[in-house]
Amino acid sequence: MSVSKRLAIMFADIAGSTKLYETVGDAKARELTSQCIDLMAKITADYQGVVIKTIGDEVMCTFPSADLAAQAAVRMQENVEENEHEWNTKLRIRVGFHFGDVIEEHGDVFGDAVNLAARMAAQAKADQIITTGETLDIMSPHLSADGRELIRTHVKGKSDPIRICELTWGEEEELTIMGGHTEASAMTTESIKAVFQRKEVVVSASSGAVSMGRGKDNTFIVPDTMSSRNHAKIELRRGRTYLVDQSTNGTFVLTTTGERFLVHRDEHILSGRGVIGLGREVTATDPLAVHFMPAE
Repeated sequence: MSVSKRLAIMFADIAGSTKLYETVGDAKARELTSQCIDLMAKITADYQGVVIKTIGDEVMCTFPSADLAAQAAVRMQENVEENEHEWNTKLRIRVGFHFGDVIEEHGDVFGDAVNLAARMAAQAKADQIITTGETLDIMSPHLSADGRELIRTHVKGKSDPIRICELTWGEEEELTIMGGHTEASAMTTESIKAVFQRKEVVVSASSGAVSMGRGKDNTFIVPDTMSSRNHAKIELRRGRTYLVDQSTNGTFVLTTTGERFLVHRDEHILSGRGVIGLGREVTATDPLAVHFMPAE
């Protein structure tokens, strides 16, 4: 029997599961995946949700309200992060959800809202929670306050653009501003120095990349609402210094010669002196600007 309902539909899956199998082996990866799926299923039940199905490393579930889905999504992210030491492996998940009309039949759900939820999950990156603006608008103020619109995009079958939003989590712990800023800087193709506030890192072929973003695992933790958790990195390859964008909003580069570049899901060869803005344009005096310069 078919029943029409309004539900929040969520898809949550383990990011980089293919690499996990390559890194720890099939048996261990399957064990970790199973434990992570079980954890997400338990949290679903804790927030009055129902697991509809599990597909490989993905859970599909429903919740009676947008608030409960949002709370469950945040708890999933937090608990997966907290279990890193117990699992002795860093697992990361991505979550997408949407609240709307569905048809419930034989323990499964169908309809446009399910398709939109799946699209939100496809937009999410590791450590991200993505939902629609329509869903964010009906959430309680204390929950929607942690949301921000990322982009608007047209979806097949929809006359109006869909607002794609991120629900942030774990921000208080990460938003620690070190204070101060340095003067504008530059970079060579041999080794460079990247500077953010009072922290300086020399990037060379042997030192590895400098990562930037809101996430606490980054080399530079940039507490800007326009910044993604894992926004971008600077690395030296084949004698050239590359800025690699991994973000939703893009990375902006301003050189001291006045050149401006927007790098979005792409790479850009850095040269000369300048500053980098995560998700927005910055100037040399902006405390959230990342500076680059030749290493001495």
